[in-house]
Amino acid sequence: MKKLFFLLVLFSTSCQWSAAQIFSASDIKKHVDLLASDAFEGRGTATLGEIKAANYLADLFKSAGLKAAGTNGTYFQPFQVTIGIDGFPHQMIARNVIGFLDNGAEKTIVVGGHYDHLGKGYQSGSLSPDSKNLIHNGADDNASGTTGVIELAKYFAGNSVKEKHNFLFIGFSGEELGLLGSKYYTESPTIPLKSISAMINMDMIGRYNPDKGLIISGWGTSAAWGEIIPDLAKKQNMKYTIDSSGVGASDHTSFYLKDIPVLQFFTGTHSDYHKTSDDSDKINAEGEANILKLIAGVLEKLDNEKQDPGFLPAGNPHAGATTSNFKVTLGVMPDYSFSGKGLKIDAVSKARPAEIAGIQAGDVITKLAGKTINTIYDYMDVLGDHEKGEQVEAEFLRGTETKVVKVIF
Repeated sequence: MKKLFFLLVLFSTSCQWSAAQIFSASDIKKHVDLLASDAFEGRGTATLGEIKAANYLADLFKSAGLKAAGTNGTYFQPFQVTIGIDGFPHQMIARNVIGFLDNGAEKTIVVGGHYDHLGKGYQSGSLSPDSKNLIHNGADDNASGTTGVIELAKYFAGNSVKEKHNFLFIGFSGEELGLLGSKYYTESPTIPLKSISAMINMDMIGRYNPDKGLIISGWGTSAAWGEIIPDLAKKQNMKYTIDSSGVGASDHTSFYLKDIPVLQFFTGTHSDYHKTSDDSDKINAEGEANILKLIAGVLEKLDNEKQDPGFLPAGNPHAGATTSNFKVTLGVMPDYSFSGKGLKIDAVSKARPAEIAGIQAGDVITKLAGKTINTIYDYMDVLGDHEKGEQVEAEFLRGTETKVVKVIF
């Protein structure tokens, strides 16, 4: 009896602490140190550094026992990108990395994060002066999130539990160029999109500060999140703020636009963002281990729900606690892959200024409030100059036709 009692206690204790023990700060540090090392040359989209990082991900997926879920029986899903270098467009090949934990279930949960970064500064996005030919290691953005995908894949593949869902683990490329990899995946999925219950995204989870807490986006995309997360966060004494929107500058957006519930985990912006100083020595590996414990708990609780989370249109892209400094918004999702002049609209939120004014997905805004819009930065400048309730003119192209409408912020 004593032996049986001891085994029961041991089993109970191991169940309670398995997630805490399985996410090792030293393992997290090892992955981030390597991915954010100079050997990977900043993991620029469609570069040799990206290929090295993709191979690293594929090797770990394979060693964890995940099935290859890319194209042609491989872990890779290649896609073509157009990258402007020194003013010249170049057609190049990038690749998503995809591993599948097959539990024989009808439904699948996607766990993802982008593994690309800014390379050596020739691709757009660097905020460091004179940064060309300087490696942007991207430890937080997004070696930290890539490490989260790796560690969660290892955890669920090795936990000796057959969950009620399958899990699809994806490392996206091309995120820094406009969510290109995730957008390509949702347009060319390797499993039916209808079989996906939810998508969990990790982008910049390496700078956790317990006083500031975690930022969780996508809260409004399903009623399930408000039922699942609060108790788990309370048990871990983890502060968090929420953003109800399903759209934002990361890969969960591509899934939300396909009516899939999403969550994104994020530890906040910092002065090293998109600079050559985003290095691995600034990563809080212990903090990331705690975040992964929370995410694993969310996934386990989600897996045990009687029903899949229902999708909700999240509405206002700036609802909830966000990092936006803008007082106004059009309520649109830009097409980050658009390389022409103007702001091409990928999606329009319901009952927001753009929809009310008659602007639709596919339109290209060329003028707003009298200012020419060549890039998304021109658009952001206009937003920063206005207050709620102000009326401005928006000029846009719909096909070859030019239209002008009044917009009330």
